[in-house]
Amino acid sequence: MIPYGRQDITQADVDAVVDVLRSDYLTQGPMVPRFEQAVAGYCGAKHAVAVNSATSALHIACMALGLGPGDWLWTSPITFVASANCALYCGAQVDFVDIDPAAWNLCPTALEAKLVKAEKKGRLPKVVVAVHLCGQPCDMRAIHALAKKYGFRVVEDASHAVGGRYCGEPIGTGRYSDITVFSFHPVKVITTAEGGMALTSDDGLAASMALLRSHGITRDPAQMTHESDGPWYYQQIALGYNYRMTELQAALGISQMRRIDDYVARRHAIARRYDSLLAALPVTVPWQHPDGYSGMHLYVIRLRLDRIGRSHREVFDAMRASGIGVNLHYIPVHTQPYYQRLGFKPGDYPEAERYYAEAISLPMFPTMSEEQQDDVVAALRMAVQP
Repeated sequence: MIPYGRQDITQADVDAVVDVLRSDYLTQGPMVPRFEQAVAGYCGAKHAVAVNSATSALHIACMALGLGPGDWLWTSPITFVASANCALYCGAQVDFVDIDPAAWNLCPTALEAKLVKAEKKGRLPKVVVAVHLCGQPCDMRAIHALAKKYGFRVVEDASHAVGGRYCGEPIGTGRYSDITVFSFHPVKVITTAEGGMALTSDDGLAASMALLRSHGITRDPAQMTHESDGPWYYQQIALGYNYRMTELQAALGISQMRRIDDYVARRHAIARRYDSLLAALPVTVPWQHPDGYSGMHLYVIRLRLDRIGRSHREVFDAMRASGIGVNLHYIPVHTQPYYQRLGFKPGDYPEAERYYAEAISLPMFPTMSEEQQDDVVAALRMAVQP
């Protein structure tokens, strides 16, 4: 089976983790700050807060922005559920904005129309989570302009997009958002096994997120409510969580960061070859916005079912039967049973549902060979035969 994604672990990565295993610190040592500095420096952000998953990063980002009961968070329905769940963790409510039919990201035109209606009802969002699906950045300039006009905060869910660029700057620099979140899951661009990070250039947001990831506990006398009792002393000044990243994960991340540009370039080369090989098949290949340079986490095609003569499920099953580990990113969040119990229903976001009815994620990973890619294309050619 050719998987849809696969991590690349080198001997240098293994050595970096073994060095930590032989050191004095497995957690709360020097490696996590070094990893944070490496990613922040690469992206041009002032601060980076490493955590145990991108889901945790989204949660503490929302908390730092003051999201809570009575507030609304809006995001794309085509994303992993964590992009919406982070609002519910804070006691806030969730709504969705339909996707752009070309870019498959949250549509700024649909966002503006929804904001106009929401303003009249007094239900403007406090936070909008812009998801960079597959690694392609959203139209952040348009979203930022709307944020200024309507007063909401912006989180970039860039879980797919580390190593990408927008308008010539690294994704994560934060020019058009308050906080950017990355994922380091094994199938992402770089990996720490599990892990995530929240980047910001706002000192207050960074301090809040750093506090929240570690139980809300501080040893900093400047943050304490009264004088320390002694060198052992700490205070819990907020209700936080144990979302810390380990030294092992950070050491792996530091090692992987040395290859990030090579990984993204290799993914782009694979994508260009897919574009060429698939040109004659009844599929739509991913469109790339000229303002962006995708992190290229995923290569998603959409089946032109009117020309195929087989169903979406039949094509998917045929690919799996041929040993191709295709996947589907993502099931629209509003159609999940939990969200339907909140009042959402099929038909609410038609563009997202059209995407879901046609999308298939093809294998894409840096060590993928041309022979493996040829096998994927051959299997797809057979699967779409009428």
